[in-house]
Amino acid sequence: MHTRFVLINTSHAGNVGAAARAIKVMGFDDLVLVAPRWPDVLTREETIQRASGATDVLQRARIVATLDEALDGVTYLCATAMTPRDFGPSTFAPREHLGTLAGSGHSVGFLFGSERFGMNNDDVYRCHAALSIPADPRYGSLNLAAAIQVIAYEWRTALGGFPVSVSTAPEPENLADAQAVAGMLAHWERALVDIGFLDPAAPKKLMPRLNQLFNRAQLTPEEIHILRGVAKAMSQAAAGLKR
Repeated sequence: MHTRFVLINTSHAGNVGAAARAIKVMGFDDLVLVAPRWPDVLTREETIQRASGATDVLQRARIVATLDEALDGVTYLCATAMTPRDFGPSTFAPREHLGTLAGSGHSVGFLFGSERFGMNNDDVYRCHAALSIPADPRYGSLNLAAAIQVIAYEWRTALGGFPVSVSTAPEPENLADAQAVAGMLAHWERALVDIGFLDPAAPKKLMPRLNQLFNRAQLTPEEIHILRGVAKAMSQAAAGLKR
């Protein structure tokens, strides 16, 4: 389905770049700006930097003077407004509404107001639905680009999303046998006595706990070799201090 993101009276160049990045990562590329603060906003350094590689979206983006021009070809328009209006389109959570909108065949537009003033009532009234991101009501102020990212994600999810590359666990390596683990533990026991960490007269449950720890670790022969090396170094260090 064709999708357009429309930004009205955007005042910060960085938000335009971040918006381009937000929609690109969700597979969209139609961005239209209505009377932004900076006529050259699409080529400003801050915009390009915040786009973080989404320069193709900036190159395709259009700047228009009126909302009518921006909505050319759009057949279903969604406002994004945190504050419910007494009059106008019904307000929905994005996930609730976009799931029913996907597959409708509409050319969908998402309308975002300025950072300073939000959306005015007349623009909201033109929309078929208002989307309200279910943020904490005690602090529901979202950055413009963050709001665009949420809506773009929810819309992409409603359209089916992109497959996630699931990594499979590597094949388990050859594990050390019980005899090797027992030999390593005996070596560690001697080393811990040597450094004074373990009192052989009152060992408590230190060695059984270490045994359980190493069993959970599923050690390989190479790791057994490393741990034996550590034990040897501890004993040598203790012998040197006693001289």
